[in-house]
Amino acid sequence: MTAYEPPGGPGTEAFDAVVLAGGAARRLGGADKPAVRVGGRALLDRVLAACAGAGTTVVVAGPRPTARPVRWAREEPLGGGPLAALDAGLRHTGAPQLVVLSADLPFLDEETVRRLLDALRSSAGPVDGVLVTDPDGRDQPLVAAYRADALRRELARLAARHDGLTGLPLRRLTAALHLTRITDPVASFDCDTWDDIAAARARIREHGHVLDEWISAVKDELGIDLDVDITELLDLARDAAHNVARPAAPLTTFLVGYAAAKAGGGPEAVTEAARKAAALALSWADEDAPDVKPDGGSGPHTAPGPETSPDTAPGPETSPDTAPDAG
Repeated sequence: MTAYEPPGGPGTEAFDAVVLAGGAARRLGGADKPAVRVGGRALLDRVLAACAGAGTTVVVAGPRPTARPVRWAREEPLGGGPLAALDAGLRHTGAPQLVVLSADLPFLDEETVRRLLDALRSSAGPVDGVLVTDPDGRDQPLVAAYRADALRRELARLAARHDGLTGLPLRRLTAALHLTRITDPVASFDCDTWDDIAAARARIREHGHVLDEWISAVKDELGIDLDVDITELLDLARDAAHNVARPAAPLTTFLVGYAAAKAGGGPEAVTEAARKAAALALSWADEDAPDVKPDGGSGPHTAPGPETSPDTAPGPETSPDTAPDAG
């Protein structure tokens, strides 16, 4: 099992994640729904980013390239339904808490996952799980956090009662659990149809998140798992463009990234390289500024020699005391 130190520090319970990525996607004409791109990223990769804090992430589907490392599992028989898929994924986990997600949630993020886990950990009484409700108040059992032992107990009971889990709907499981709920209309949005896909793509472009979405897509495409201060880099690009030349902006940010990688990577390396480059851009502009004369005027001037000063340097043959009377 993968070792994991949860973000909350010592004493905070670890969690694993199971992502159900199978299904026939009939309303998408049988398309490979987890691979459909929204905002430049596959739907599955967007969900994997949201549960990046999990100790182990299991995807129940056929293996495929993903932006983050995962374990793969398959239900038996194939196409056996959500409970069979959940059972298959659960067998590869060991943490006391489990986040269970579908692979078609374009707007799920780490904050929602944290909210689910926090609500589960702070629940009073015998609560088995916390799930999200959609804007119409419907439960979303595949946007949820559960106690893993409760899932194992109820799945085993259902399997014994029905001679297996094949074909059983999720409500058979959730009806037997003690659940609480949180509301998150954005995170609960799922993509079942091409109209849903179109709406998700449009939302990304219309709600002021284009830059964040683009950076996330590029990092996934390049295999970079690094959080940096975007504002810091944009400020550097502005300084380079304004104080040096417009093409200096992209070239400088590229060189900063290269320098940070050579220094071992990490946000601190990026910050240090950006700081040095920004200071250089500002000093570059200073060199081009007009010099200031000693009397406060501007324009070229000659610095005083080693034996004179602006106040005492006499003319070639006269001094202030011996100059002829102007009158």
